[in-house]
Amino acid sequence: MRGAEAVLDTLANAGVEVCFSNPGTSEMHLVAEMTTRPAMRNLLCLFEGVATGAADGYGRMAEKPASVLLHLGPGLGNGLANLHNARRAATPVVNLVGDHATYLKALDPPLNSDIETIAAPVSAWVRRTTRAADAGRDTAEAIFAARSGADAGTGGVATLILPSDICWSDGANPAEVPVVRPTEFDPGEVERAAKVLRGSADCLLFVGGANMRPAGLRAAARIARATGARLLAEKSPARHLRDPGVPDIPRLPYPLDDALARLHGYRHIVFAGARPPVAFFAYPGKPTSLLPASCEVHQLGMAPAALEYLAELVAPAGGIPGPAPLGSAPTRPGLPSGELTVAKAAAVVGALLPEYAVVVDEAMTCSESLLAATAGGPQHDWLCLTGGSIGMGMPAATGAAVACPDRPVLTLQADGSAMYTPQALWTQAREGLHVVTVIFNNSSYAILASELARVRAVPAADLRRARGFIDISGLDFVALAAGMGVPATSAQTADEFADQLRRALAEPGPHLIEAVVPAAGLW
Repeated sequence: MRGAEAVLDTLANAGVEVCFSNPGTSEMHLVAEMTTRPAMRNLLCLFEGVATGAADGYGRMAEKPASVLLHLGPGLGNGLANLHNARRAATPVVNLVGDHATYLKALDPPLNSDIETIAAPVSAWVRRTTRAADAGRDTAEAIFAARSGADAGTGGVATLILPSDICWSDGANPAEVPVVRPTEFDPGEVERAAKVLRGSADCLLFVGGANMRPAGLRAAARIARATGARLLAEKSPARHLRDPGVPDIPRLPYPLDDALARLHGYRHIVFAGARPPVAFFAYPGKPTSLLPASCEVHQLGMAPAALEYLAELVAPAGGIPGPAPLGSAPTRPGLPSGELTVAKAAAVVGALLPEYAVVVDEAMTCSESLLAATAGGPQHDWLCLTGGSIGMGMPAATGAAVACPDRPVLTLQADGSAMYTPQALWTQAREGLHVVTVIFNNSSYAILASELARVRAVPAADLRRARGFIDISGLDFVALAAGMGVPATSAQTADEFADQLRRALAEPGPHLIEAVVPAAGLW
């Protein structure tokens, strides 16, 4: 058996049945082998960042790894940004990177590079296969590393480097993937946190990761109701399953001063499924840690079982009836009319959001309004930009649609970040995926307006003169989508947007809507 066969047999036997590919010559034996295997769905992507972002979206929703096939170090380099997001999301991804034949690499051919060094910052596990006989074993260990890293919340990107002669050489066999055991937690640390929660009035329970599902959110609500602790969630959860019957915990805000204010005054903060937050960036004269100086930190780890154990300690099942009320139950907004604004566009999304939708949020400066407007909607999943590296939205939605073919997928996309990976639209059209992409077009890298002020790079009086730098007007998203094979429309009023969104959600296949909104208030 050749190395390529052993790699693909091992993937198939472990249930890895999807590969997002942007291959080249060094990967042709793997591609040829995939074409003979109906069980392996190989989706061509026109840019490596689409392939890696799609694998991230697939892994978040399928809760198992997809594979990615990339061409040498330069191809890996093109896919790094969304591998970074996948690592921060702890998404399981088996990242296959082809390389030159072992005997050619020593001659330093034109595409030669140090793939291990390129892969290391975005991978929890990296290995180069050096013998065909090891191809199956190395693939099995990559799958195990992806699954176990994702389960532990520490990062699930496993990169396996496959020289071309390893793939075409004989002497290989598939291998069995070891069983991943559930992540353990420290019961003593949980018991200490329970004691603090019962005995102190100024406690915050900070949740994230796998606890952003109904079981974790209900456990957090029980704890809050029994102890009086306040609740807060991480800013960008990888997957937040929102349900009308589950408390919608507020999230840590992005602006540094707002985040500091939200965490101010707590003597104890218990982290469950999340790590203590730090500033997104450094700002002159501002702190980098967001925690109060006198705060005592209690870390329960990433295992969801830790939070459920904490709930049993402070609020035994049956002792606290129902989830903790966190304010009045939200309702869907009504449909607005008139000129389209961010607030009205958010209200339209909230009013029309279908049940069981998967929402991929890369709306940037519009995200806060959209999150609030959909709080009263039906059950849906909300996927966030975990690593902050833009260009994730449309690729992740592509992967989510492959993982969940029976669910509508809605991409909420800023105009600037939309230009990083628009090639995802072509894959959506080619595969007939039911993804509706909404581009919020304010003709600006709007977030840079506030960032220029925060870093004090531009005096307040000169901010308007900086507008030219971040102006991105003139983009024709309708034409761009049409060129990729995706039907597209543009809306400038709330009525137009509601009509276009309603029709796009009802029709099969991909659609794109440009929601033209003003940049008012940014300057």
